Amino acid sequence: MAKLTWHGHATCSLETDDGTHLVIDPFFGENPACEVSVEDVPADFILISHGHKDHIGDAIPLAERTGATIIATFEVATYMETQGMTVSAHHIGGGVRYPFGYVKLTPALHGGIIELPGGERYTSLPAGFLINLESGQRFHHAGDTGLISHMELLKGRVDVAMLPIGDRYTMGPEDAVRAVEMIEPKVVIPMHYNTWPPIAQDPEAFKKAVGKRAEVVILAPGGTYDF
Repeated sequence: MAKLTWHGHATCSLETDDGTHLVIDPFFGENPACEVSVEDVPADFILISHGHKDHIGDAIPLAERTGATIIATFEVATYMETQGMTVSAHHIGGGVRYPFGYVKLTPALHGGIIELPGGERYTSLPAGFLINLESGQRFHHAGDTGLISHMELLKGRVDVAMLPIGDRYTMGPEDAVRAVEMIEPKVVIPMHYNTWPPIAQDPEAFKKAVGKRAEVVILAPGGTYDF
């Protein structure tokens, strides 16, 4: 059984059946929704969807402390390599098999600037992650994205999906419901909302709007879900 922990915003940890620790979009220190420090989080692999500070801000200190491999698009991985990190570069639609499972980068509609010192030299497409664990669970982290038709290609391929619902910078609740219709996951966990007032949303209203399309699991920051 895999254990998912949501740390607020788009940051989450995934512990696989074999004890491998994945961290997606590490943003701890300046994340007002997060109650843990980057010093508290184990990591064997760090997955970065794009370069905005609220998704990449703690990637380097986490990787330096743990020795984790950073999985990201070619441009983000290249930047991280210049900072002395161990990386595994992908690009949109491309996958790599790791000891814990197969990771494919999925399209996302968003910006891609790298908001770290020296990162202005690099541009990158944003991404989501489709993770097929060796133990059989299928997990999708959509990253920061608007509603896109590519989501239909995930239909029937996802057990648990994390979708942004904050609006303004990503999908809002209405479009996230449409994304659920396209993907047809068994379980949906909303993310990227209520971190700051501009992306305030009511997750219970989202759950009601999803209805019987999928089970909606609402986590408080620090909450966990086993699947």
